[in-house]
Amino acid sequence: MLSTSTVFLFGPKQITLAETTGGTFREYIDTFDGYSFLYPKSWIQVRGAGADIFFRDPFFLDENMSVEISSPSSSKYMTVEDLGPPEKAAERVLQQYLTEFMSTRLGVRRTSNILSASSKVADDGKLYYEVEVNIKSFASNNELAVMPQDRVQRLEWDRRYLSVLGVENKRLYELRLQSPEKVFKEEEGDLRRVMDSFRVNKTA
Repeated sequence: MLSTSTVFLFGPKQITLAETTGGTFREYIDTFDGYSFLYPKSWIQVRGAGADIFFRDPFFLDENMSVEISSPSSSKYMTVEDLGPPEKAAERVLQQYLTEFMSTRLGVRRTSNILSASSKVADDGKLYYEVEVNIKSFASNNELAVMPQDRVQRLEWDRRYLSVLGVENKRLYELRLQSPEKVFKEEEGDLRRVMDSFRVNKTA
């Protein structure tokens, strides 16, 4: 149930922000690109982040969400199953994250693990894949030291990444959520509600 809504026009885009009756979440609806989701009311939009849309927790800056969409000219997806089974899609998602986080700094090491990969049919009758991965980054602050014992690597960050993949309009849509592991348990309920709310929709 939605209580209030506001419509914004950005060029050809029509964006609707609707507040849920509980007041904890808002709904973001992009009718131009064809997707919608709920997001925590306290999160703020960050422009120029490279994604189609990007929101961030203003208190935990490492906790954020975004939507990525494949180019309409270079993709002709018919179903999310074009990615293969969920496990295959999870490998692709993880590799994409690792590529984006590739570092040129000396002494940086990343470890990663696919925690889950599954599929679901949502209430719109469409098939979605859900992927969950963990990535840890280790680094040494003294990599040029001569003695190996002086080049000890320490944990830089430890994050959980949640992705929901869907296909519509012959395009691949990916909702991405990022959370530090240290706050994930506390925030898990809200993050999973965001995941469950993601829908892809036909465009005109």
